Amino acid sequence: MPVSTINGISLGYEVTGHGEPVVMVMGTGASGRAWHLHQVPALVAAGYQVITFNNRGIPPTDACADGFTIDDLVADTVGLVEHLGLGPCRFVGTSLGAHITQELCLARPDLVTAAALLATRGRKDVLRRFRDRAERELHDSGISLPARYAATIRAMEFLSPATLNEDKEIQDWLDVFEVSPATAAPGYRAQLGVEMAPDRLTAYRSIRTRCLVIGFADDLILPPHLSREVAEAIPNARFVEIENAGHYGYMERPDHVNAELLRFFGQN
Repeated sequence: MPVSTINGISLGYEVTGHGEPVVMVMGTGASGRAWHLHQVPALVAAGYQVITFNNRGIPPTDACADGFTIDDLVADTVGLVEHLGLGPCRFVGTSLGAHITQELCLARPDLVTAAALLATRGRKDVLRRFRDRAERELHDSGISLPARYAATIRAMEFLSPATLNEDKEIQDWLDVFEVSPATAAPGYRAQLGVEMAPDRLTAYRSIRTRCLVIGFADDLILPPHLSREVAEAIPNARFVEIENAGHYGYMERPDHVNAELLRFFGQN
């Protein structure tokens, strides 16, 4: 993964394929490499150039352990686009990455021709605020959960019952989760500290970018009704709900997600 100095930090990124650019923005705690399992091959095969990167907090991008804001993450994304000389391009973001993309549509609409927003929200409800605090408290406590227990909880939180109830499929997921637990690194903690305003839905009514909002029907982390609210706030947005998919829906149901992305980008 190449590393360049962008927006005052070292930022790791990858460029794959040739054609019109698509910038993919990952969620909390994950590397941009997660997109390469399913989405990057599909987009490259369709004739796009795909840019993935690690948000600050995720190596080899600087940890920035003292903390940062959503505005910093937006500025990093802008800096990468300008560093690569991409000009206006398509964006895909999931979870925190979708939040970054939404704010980018407001801050620099000139850089965004179309935006796909996966598993997103425009406000924090009581449960999500409580969970965010709980995640930070668990991290700060120094408690290390046994790998098998942590894998079980992660699967139950992030995957659909359709996956959980298929023995072969869920065993594969559990094996991956057990050997790649959520990191305790300072950069990850800094990502957990990124706050969004209590309600950005009013602000999102000013977005003029053409948007596709994808909600995952079984998402416990960011339920689809929160994504639907974002689609209803953005004047030029369409909402799609994908069945049998949890928060990791882009990996659980990649064929459905990829089909929606290609259909959406093909209309641009």
